[in-house]
Amino acid sequence: MTKETNTIAAHPCFDKEAKHSHARVHLPVAPSCNIQCNYCNRQFDCVNESRPGVTSTVLKPFQAFEYFRALHDKLDNLSVVGIAGPGDPFANAEETLETMERIKSAYPDKLFCVSTNGLNLFPHIDKLAQVGVSHVTITINAIDPAITASVYKWVRFNKKVYRGIEGAKVLLEQQLKCIPALKEKGIIVKINSVIMPGINDEHIVEVARVCADLGADVFNCIPMIATKGTEFENLKQPDSKMVFKTRMQVSEHIELMSHCSRCRADAAGLLGKDLKDTHVMLKEFAKREPFTEQERPYVAVATREGLLVNMHLGEAKSFYIYRQSPKGFQFVEERAAPPTGTGDNRWLDMAKLMKDCRALLVSGVGENPKVIINSCGTRIIEMTGLIDEGLDGIYNHKPIRSIAKQDAFRCGSNCKGNAQGCA
Repeated sequence: MTKETNTIAAHPCFDKEAKHSHARVHLPVAPSCNIQCNYCNRQFDCVNESRPGVTSTVLKPFQAFEYFRALHDKLDNLSVVGIAGPGDPFANAEETLETMERIKSAYPDKLFCVSTNGLNLFPHIDKLAQVGVSHVTITINAIDPAITASVYKWVRFNKKVYRGIEGAKVLLEQQLKCIPALKEKGIIVKINSVIMPGINDEHIVEVARVCADLGADVFNCIPMIATKGTEFENLKQPDSKMVFKTRMQVSEHIELMSHCSRCRADAAGLLGKDLKDTHVMLKEFAKREPFTEQERPYVAVATREGLLVNMHLGEAKSFYIYRQSPKGFQFVEERAAPPTGTGDNRWLDMAKLMKDCRALLVSGVGENPKVIINSCGTRIIEMTGLIDEGLDGIYNHKPIRSIAKQDAFRCGSNCKGNAQGCA
């Protein structure tokens, strides 16, 4: 098996079997877009719709990094980091690349991908390869300028807005030259085409043929969603016969992807089985302000003896506080935990106690205190093992062995709670 084949097999959007075992996350750091598709209506505060261009919020790169770390602690099978909007990654190139660089430095084993319209992709291909992006998806809905012009209301390139045939030619020139350029860097290329009845349904096979000749690896035919507030909101959606016919025609020229879930720009989890509470997490991380090492120099630990992370948050009567120094990790002090019996006020008091701590290492925690303390800027990490391993992960941005279900310190097992979370 070649390296490229192995990489495809680990990406759920490129390999059907991987969707059952490999989780992915889309980080919504790209709100702006440089084209206006006639079928697209981007929304930045939506939790109900499930389609591309929609997210519950937009994150800054440092927020996206912290959000990813929290998800990584939660999902043992999180293997793919993607940026797919809600606008276009390269209409927000600085934010896109900064996000990837931050995560790649701490999690070099992850696969990185972007999904783009391709208009402003070409100038950033070298940087993508340098960062370690392995998969790029380009949405190309037509290669005929007349058809392309009917799909897009306008195209903004190099600070100038183009419309009609002129805009279509600008877009196509940029899109098509990216495919061989990406392949020269060893990047796997997938082409998305949205099936629009009466617009491009008979033309997509030609898109597939041309893109295959240019070196594209995989092709995805996506049935259009008639979206309210768009030019095509009243356009008939393709039926199953049209979709099947188009896919069969395309498969004669290039490998076909047929399991697309038309994911949101903030999707997380297994393909088709997204996590249900990510919009809550996203809102929480979107509120965070950047902090300097001087503002939060410490890490708090729930420990019995000062060697292992081995106490549940709710049972800890005190916390050991550590800092990093040129000589290694140093114990600073022991801080008494707030008294029990005050409900959520206890967790708010604990958050105040940790206001100079960037993280809190525990062997277990209920959902309620986790949300409260995380929202105040102290990242709670559930783990087992040596304190030094956790400190190394926090200060040196290394992966931390998250607590496994089978050896988890279950809430209520050694404390006076009822196993329903800290109260």
